Amino acid sequence: MSHRTSGVVAGGAMADAGQVAGSIPGAVTRRVIAICLFTILAEGYDVGIYGVVLPALIEEHAWGLSPLQMGVLGSYALFGMLLGAMLVGTISDIIGRKKILLACLGLFSITMALAAVASTAEQFALYRFIGGLGLGGLIPTASALTIEYSPVRRRSFNYAVMFSGYALGGVVVALLSLSLLGSHGWRILFMLGALPLFAVPFIALWLPESVDFLRSKQRHQEADALASRLGIVQGASNATPPVAQARSGVLAAVGLLFSRQNLRATLLFWVAYFMGLLLVYGLNTWLPQLMRKAGYPLGSSLALMLALNLTAVVGALIAGAAADRWGSQRVIVVSYLLAALSVGLLSLQPDVVLLYALVGVAGFGSISTTLIMSAYISKYFPANARATALGWALGFGRLGAIAGPVLGGFLLGSGTSLSICFYVFALAGVLAALAVFLIPARAEDQT
Repeated sequence: MSHRTSGVVAGGAMADAGQVAGSIPGAVTRRVIAICLFTILAEGYDVGIYGVVLPALIEEHAWGLSPLQMGVLGSYALFGMLLGAMLVGTISDIIGRKKILLACLGLFSITMALAAVASTAEQFALYRFIGGLGLGGLIPTASALTIEYSPVRRRSFNYAVMFSGYALGGVVVALLSLSLLGSHGWRILFMLGALPLFAVPFIALWLPESVDFLRSKQRHQEADALASRLGIVQGASNATPPVAQARSGVLAAVGLLFSRQNLRATLLFWVAYFMGLLLVYGLNTWLPQLMRKAGYPLGSSLALMLALNLTAVVGALIAGAAADRWGSQRVIVVSYLLAALSVGLLSLQPDVVLLYALVGVAGFGSISTTLIMSAYISKYFPANARATALGWALGFGRLGAIAGPVLGGFLLGSGTSLSICFYVFALAGVLAALAVFLIPARAEDQT
């Protein structure tokens, strides 16, 4: 079994055994990416909304909660995402990508509307938890579809385009909050988050099932018919290899993650996701409030949130192209270190120009990098375990996503200095970079 000597998996270096062989029409790729981008944008809006409404909730003393309790309240959606990523991502490898994507999008859209009319903190928490199940399941499903319908040499870039919707959702909610939060309150933002529900019938019509998934389930006749309808020119390697066929069950897919050849990589991916998502969700939840504590008005604090996500949109495209050229591992390590440095320098409370620059680099190095991480793990594992691998890694990473808001609430509630708050989040970026650096090379003949 031969291994890469570089320890870096370049985006176009190899084709997974499970990838659709042959030529995929560009129109099909663009359609799948556009649909997945839309769903991830809706998710980014949902995930980013709590951070932008949090200062308003604290100001109006909503439900009489302390900062620490507010942080815990924000984590309920993340608890749901933890379970959703692990369970729904695995189910996607059993019943198919399309059905799961539709169910997840519908679920978290409905619960956004319910959260908008919640009268108590307990109701709000319940709706956010249930919606989190859909949020957690959507990412591994959309990720697998994008990877499976992308040419090998464009995987990281196409994935970055699709996942830029996550940061773009944060941009949309930040823009809407600047214009609506002060005049209409926080509930209108949640109600607007339910609008993607109306897109579900159209997505059901336009989104194809994964050819890779059909082949991994021995449904070759359906796979052939779908490939023919989509105009996919198939090659001899289309059939899922015998080893992958034998591993098509859920227990085998999970077992593959903990096999001797993959255990170290699996655990390091989990650590990287934990630290990376702690940084991302800690900043997304508490950056506006931290800036307010530093003396900036609410409008400026929300504008910084906009800058954090806007640079992440552009950064995701740059990082995706860089990963295709120089390898995902190298790009991710450098980017996490840049994020850590920028967050640490925020403790100096620099002038406004440098402040926006540092926040922008932090957005690029944290949010954009985590997006490329998902592309990296999707390429690292074979098709029959791809959604499972990503779902379980994201599931464990959600513990970090939960810890970020709670940790921020604890630090602020205990009177910790702003400098220490920023240093704690910067340390998470350093540890994420270290974990990715230690991920071993992937076997070239892994199936």
